[in-house]
Amino acid sequence: MGERDLVITDGLGEPQAGEVLALAEAATRRDGVAPLSEQSLLTLRAGRAHALLVLEDGAVAAYAHVDPVPEEDGGGASGELVVHPDRRGRGHGRALLRALREEARGPLRVWAHGDLPAAAALAGSEGLRRVRVLLQMRRPFDGTPLPEVTVPDGVQIRAFEVGRDEDAWLRVNGRAFADHPEQGAWTLEDVRARQNEPWFDPAGLFLAERDGQVIGFHWTKVHPEPVGEVYVVGVDPSAQGLGLGRVLTLVGLHHLRERGLPAVMLYVDEANRPAVRLYESLGFTRHAVDVMYGAPPVA
Repeated sequence: MGERDLVITDGLGEPQAGEVLALAEAATRRDGVAPLSEQSLLTLRAGRAHALLVLEDGAVAAYAHVDPVPEEDGGGASGELVVHPDRRGRGHGRALLRALREEARGPLRVWAHGDLPAAAALAGSEGLRRVRVLLQMRRPFDGTPLPEVTVPDGVQIRAFEVGRDEDAWLRVNGRAFADHPEQGAWTLEDVRARQNEPWFDPAGLFLAERDGQVIGFHWTKVHPEPVGEVYVVGVDPSAQGLGLGRVLTLVGLHHLRERGLPAVMLYVDEANRPAVRLYESLGFTRHAVDVMYGAPPVA
C-alpha cells in the first residue's frame, strides 16, 4: 500500500469531486449497486458535502460524507462511505468509518447499500448494529395487468406546474413525512436541485387536489436502465382514509407503463408494513436491500 492521508473538508472542488464520482461509478460496476444515494450525489456536485477522503499516493482511494440529523429526530449524524474497488483490502474503509464516528461527535448511522457481505463484516467488527432496512421492490409491466384508477369523489388529479406548485408540494410533503428524518426535511433548494436533473419531468409528478388544495402527490422518475420509479408518494394527514395512496400510486404506474418502460421500482422501509402490503398487492416483489447501521458515540 502507498502512503495514506486522511483529508476532511466542507465541499469538494475539481478535480477531487470528479475523482469521487468516478470512484462511485467504478464501485457501482463492481458491486452491482450504487454506493451513494441521490441526495449524497446532489450535495457532492453542489460542493456542499462534509467530505472525508482517503488519499493513496495523492489519488482518491475512498470517500465518505457525514450529514447532521435534525434535533427532533434525536440529533446525531448519518453518512455513507465507499472504497475504490482496486484499492480495497488495505484498511481504507475501516479508517474512514472510524473517522466518521469521530466527526459525528455523537450517535452515527451509516448506510450500506445492497447489504453486501463486506459492509456487514466491517460494521459488525466495529460494533455497529442494523437499525433500519430499506427495501427496493420491483414490478414488471409485462404479464399481470394494472388495476384501473378510481379517483374519490371531490378529488382531481393533475400534473405539477413548475413555478406554481413548489410551495404547496413542500407543505404536503412536510406533513406527510413529518416523522421521516430525510424526506420530511426537504426544502425548496432540494426541489430545485431535482428540477435541474436531466430525469425531471413535471408531466410525471401528479398532484391530488380537493377544494383547490393539494392533498397528495406521486412523483415518478425514469432511470437510464430503463426502469421507472415510484419516487415519492405522499398524502396529507387530513386526507387519510380516502385511499389516495393506492390511487396516486396507480396513476403513476399507468403513466410509466404508457411510456413503454419494461418495469418499475420503488424504495420502502421494511418496517412500514402497510406500505409493503400495498405494493405487494400491486405486484411488487423484493429486489434488493439497503441497511442502515447504528453506532454509539466514540468514548
